[in-house]
Amino acid sequence: MIRAALLVLALLLPLRLAAQEDVLAPQLLVEFPETEAIPGQFLSLRLTVLVPTFMPKPPQWPGFEAPNLIVRLPEGSSNPTSKRVNGETWSGVSRRYRIAPMVPGDFTLPTQQVRITYRNPEGLDDLTATLTTEAIGFAGILPEGAEGLDPFLAASDLVLTQELEGTPGAMAPGDSLSLRLVAEVEGVSPMFLPPLLSQVALEGLAAYPDEPKLAETDDRGVLSGTRTESVTFVAEAGGGGTVPAVELQWYDIDDGAVKTASVAPVTLQVDGPPAQSAAPLDLRRRLLLGLAVVLGLAAIVALLRRALPRLARRREEHRARVLASEAHAWQQLSQAVARRDDAALRPALDLWASRCEGADPRRTPAVQDALLALGAARYGGREANAPAAWHMLDAALRETRGRQLRHRDATPLPPLNPGHAG
Repeated sequence: MIRAALLVLALLLPLRLAAQEDVLAPQLLVEFPETEAIPGQFLSLRLTVLVPTFMPKPPQWPGFEAPNLIVRLPEGSSNPTSKRVNGETWSGVSRRYRIAPMVPGDFTLPTQQVRITYRNPEGLDDLTATLTTEAIGFAGILPEGAEGLDPFLAASDLVLTQELEGTPGAMAPGDSLSLRLVAEVEGVSPMFLPPLLSQVALEGLAAYPDEPKLAETDDRGVLSGTRTESVTFVAEAGGGGTVPAVELQWYDIDDGAVKTASVAPVTLQVDGPPAQSAAPLDLRRRLLLGLAVVLGLAAIVALLRRALPRLARRREEHRARVLASEAHAWQQLSQAVARRDDAALRPALDLWASRCEGADPRRTPAVQDALLALGAARYGGREANAPAAWHMLDAALRETRGRQLRHRDATPLPPLNPGHAG
């Protein structure tokens, strides 16, 4: 019986410890009461972390950023809290998010992690834990009657204001006029406001638009703001035109109806002679320029067609002169001697001798002695003397050529006018 009781106790003890750990495990509560919103309007999401002791460090909260969503943290978004859990008071921290769809459609916030550090209920050390949310789904919906709005804009109030600096009806060349359009919206972020001023070409006027400016305010969770667009018109010549009216349809979330905000068109008039049309002159210039380019290209092609064959012939003639020159024959002979090429020596020596002016260089005593020494080394069984014989031939040939070149350079030129000499 004692052994059986001990066995049962041994089995129940781990179960009790595991159950106790589950009871003391941190908890994550998710509150998301509404799951549908008009684009631009916020839904409230609250995460609450509870621990049986306390948290020495603030939790690491997720961001929930996703495409086509606006995620904001209102003022005082994180707050301490407490709650009764299993008859005990647990401490915790809650964080509130404000999430708004920017377009109609279904959205899903993926699972997110909250990392916490809390004091061990059974000791003085700190424990860490990672708590995970479930996926959260919601939708952006269009209210009835607003399906045709493009772009869709829902707000509590919307006002368009137009301001002018200048005299639109009595301008002269050199004058300027500034047009500023301000859209003031309540109940939604001004980033939902579309572009207001369209580009327009006015005769005699140059337009210089500025970058749009957005200003947003948050009053206890209610967003408002303005979008400001401006353009400056500079009169350059006589003319004028009309900047069209601006109309913006929007959905009033308070009245549940589609409304229209608008400003009147602006007519500008510049007194003076109209600007001369430069289009015909530009066209003529372009045609003349194109014709000049075509004629220039045709001339270049014709010159190339004539010059290239001549250049090719000159290049071939120059190459032939080089190959038929004494210098080229000497180069071939020098290379044969340097390589100690018996087979190429005689043809190269004969070719060089045929291109030398004056006496046959092969008949000079030094060259003949070197050739005899080379023949004796090759055919007389004196191979050991071959290097000295090649060296003797090289020196004899260089001395002979040097003497011939000096003699050629020293030969006086014939008189220019032989009949008038003396």
